[in-house]
Amino acid sequence: MSAAAALVPVRPPNVRHALIAGSVGNFAEWYEFGVYGSFATVIAARFFTPEGGDGARALIAAYAAFAIAFFLRPLGALLFGRLADRAGRRPALVLAVSLMTGATALIGVLPAYSAIGALAPWLLTLLRCLQGLSAGGEFGGAVSLLTETAPPGRRGRHGAWQSFTVALGLLTGAGLAAGLATLLSESALYAWGWRVPFLLALPLGAVALWLRLRLPETVPPPLPPEHPTRVEGPVPKGMPGAVLLGIGRIMGWSAAGYTFLVVLPSYLQATLGTSFRQALAAGFVANLGFAAAILPAGALSDRVGRRAVMLTGSLLVVLTALPLVHLLRDPGTPVAAKALLLAAAGAMIGLQAGPGPALLAEMFPTRVRSTGLGLAYALSNAVFAGCAGLVVTALVRHTGNPDVPALYAAGACALAVPALLTLRPDDHLRPLT
Repeated sequence: MSAAAALVPVRPPNVRHALIAGSVGNFAEWYEFGVYGSFATVIAARFFTPEGGDGARALIAAYAAFAIAFFLRPLGALLFGRLADRAGRRPALVLAVSLMTGATALIGVLPAYSAIGALAPWLLTLLRCLQGLSAGGEFGGAVSLLTETAPPGRRGRHGAWQSFTVALGLLTGAGLAAGLATLLSESALYAWGWRVPFLLALPLGAVALWLRLRLPETVPPPLPPEHPTRVEGPVPKGMPGAVLLGIGRIMGWSAAGYTFLVVLPSYLQATLGTSFRQALAAGFVANLGFAAAILPAGALSDRVGRRAVMLTGSLLVVLTALPLVHLLRDPGTPVAAKALLLAAAGAMIGLQAGPGPALLAEMFPTRVRSTGLGLAYALSNAVFAGCAGLVVTALVRHTGNPDVPALYAAGACALAVPALLTLRPDDHLRPLT
């Protein structure tokens, strides 16, 4: 065991301060992801389309850059997780939010394809990779901090704040994009308006950095020599097995979440001919339903268990994804009904996202918690979320089947069910080790 791991906090972090400091960084990081998803068609036109280029192919290229960043997240989870488990949660969280803030602001000033040619998409992709590294490190450290400082019986509720601030970040990004699309002309939006949300990451990141610098050290105390390095029960012995099981348990959350919350606006534009403003409004409504369900779902999982709540969310997606997309596509469906359907889709994801962070935290012992849960989350998102836009857009384009988003989300949730069934009903009652 390293010397750093033998340290203990001088004073325990204040629960409220830890909750705010852990959550605000998530908000700043996921705000950018919401902005990128909402402006995917604009970014495709500005950075991936030479004059006279194929717009559909450019959109696929924009989503490829989005996906590449997700595949950097496991590396970020490993690097930042090791730092958090050895040196403490604070330095890892400070570094993660600083890297994300800088990369996001640079996207806001990056010259477009018309100015620097083929260098533009490469530079954008590089910045997306830096964001992927920081986002990969953010989750493990933030969830560890939130669950380790939670009062007894409230790990689900406190862990849910990670997902809730993710939802708020996505919601704010989508809402700001929708507002700019309403206030600005299309030419102004494409020329400079899209840059504004990326530049706003600077003040958001500064607040998050200030709060995290004021956290006390939170290096985990050493475990006794006879303590096992694994959690007893359904988690397989050793990190690889636990990480794989964690991926299985949250893959539905990853795939369905990004399909309905991030990819949906571009899907509605490219496939159904929805206007840019209407598509952004649809994404905003879906994220609103998502945000509304998260904290109640986390709190409910403290009472009835993680398994019951997450299984309910997964099965609802399996049963309703296809009818939901059919109704959205039907021109006879009233606008109010479509809004309710979108909010319901978001709420089904919220049922999985609320208990999810606590579920992962309970799978790993303290000295490897940030690394283990961070890797499980990052790998699941890299495979099933980061590729969602790329897979859905490419398959719809090549097959002509508009049901692809529903099939993708429902399929991933169906595959998650067996892994969720390995949870014990009383896992949420056991103390963290």
